[in-house]
This record gives sequence, C-alpha cells and structure tokens, in this order.
Amino acid sequence: MSDSVPEPTGVGPLAGGNLRASDADRDQVTAVLSTAYAEGRITREEHDERLDQVMRAKTFDDLVPITSDLVPLSAVPVQPLATNPVPAPVEVSTTQFQIDTSRDSGSDQLIAIFGGASRKGRWRMPKQSTAIALFGGIDLDLTEATFESTEIEITGFWCFGGMDIKAPAGIEVRDRTAGIFGGTDIKGLGDPVPGAPVITIKGVSLFGGVSVAGPIPSKRKRNRRRHELH
Repeated sequence: MSDSVPEPTGVGPLAGGNLRASDADRDQVTAVLSTAYAEGRITREEHDERLDQVMRAKTFDDLVPITSDLVPLSAVPVQPLATNPVPAPVEVSTTQFQIDTSRDSGSDQLIAIFGGASRKGRWRMPKQSTAIALFGGIDLDLTEATFESTEIEITGFWCFGGMDIKAPAGIEVRDRTAGIFGGTDIKGLGDPVPGAPVITIKGVSLFGGVSVAGPIPSKRKRNRRRHELH
C-alpha cells in the first residue's frame, strides 16, 4: 500500500495538465525559485537543480512540482480554466532583501591595485561606497548583504580592471558610468520589486568594466540550455 501524499494542485503555474508550457510560464517559475533562494528557503544547489528542471519542462504538469513546496496557496489567485489557460501571477516578496537603516557604518572603500578586493556572505552594504580597480578586480556578493539604505551609491574608477556584482533578483541598478574602451553590463535582475534597494553606479571605466548579474537567465541562455538538454 502506498503512503504517498497526493501532489498539490493550485500552486506554481495554474494547473493545466499536459498542456504545453510557454517561456512566460518558465519565467514565472524561475522568478519563484530566485525569490526562494534569496530568502534562504532553498540552497544554491537546489536552485540550480530546479532551474535545470524548468529548462526541461514541456508541460504544466512538469512545472507544478518544482515550486509545490515553495508557493503558499494564498499567493496564487484561483482562476477558472480557460481554453488556453494563463498562469496566475505570483508576487515576489520584498522579504528577500535585508534592509536595516537603524545603523550607519559610514562609507566603504574597495581598492584593488594589482590585486583584488571582495565583500561576500553576511555583511553590511553602506549607503555610499568607493571602488577603485587598477589592474585588479573587485567582487561584491549582495545576495546575503544587509542594505543600510534603500538608496545605495557606488562611485568608482576601473582601469584595466573591473568590478563584478552578484545581486538578488528584483533590485534596481542604475548605470551612470562613462565607458572609454569599457562599459557596464547589467542582466538577470528581472523587474524591480517595490521597496527593494536601488543601486546607482557612477564613475569611469577605462579599458575596464562593471558587470552586474542576477540569478534570472536570459531567454537566449534558456533556449541554449534547452537545446543542449534535447
């Protein structure tokens, strides 16, 4: 006799049986996974494993189990099934961001000259930072950082060097840099979430650059991964 628990319905994409899933459906599930990882409900390995399952998914029934233990029933409005059902929208919670304005640690300086500088793990991101890379590199991991303001400003100079920022989905990044044989690349953040930190990056890239990467893969990357899987 099997003691298995019936698979939940009404979580993740709107139940649609063996109907084909679209890129928009996969985007929704990817956003839920990114939020769950940012909130610490799944590990990086679990996030990557489930993301692979999203890439392999062909139908709604393939997508539903991926988020069945992550999305509360109240987060998905009940809608009647249509001929071509559309997945119900899932709001991304702002609790994925740790914001504490009660303490001001002052400005931060990151200097990498023929070397490197990094901030990662649980650390406090001050309102203002200065970043200088000369034949070196700066790495900032914001996925577990506590933001001391919702308005963050980073001013820098990158010459034959650069700065890589790993950010959670949903934050807004504003590029105010000037590139001279260099530039700034921002990708994988998704749409800004109300109440999330806004990071403004200012400065000059001279034969260098700034890269900001979130956990959401681009459509081109998803298509490439699906092609590789099949």
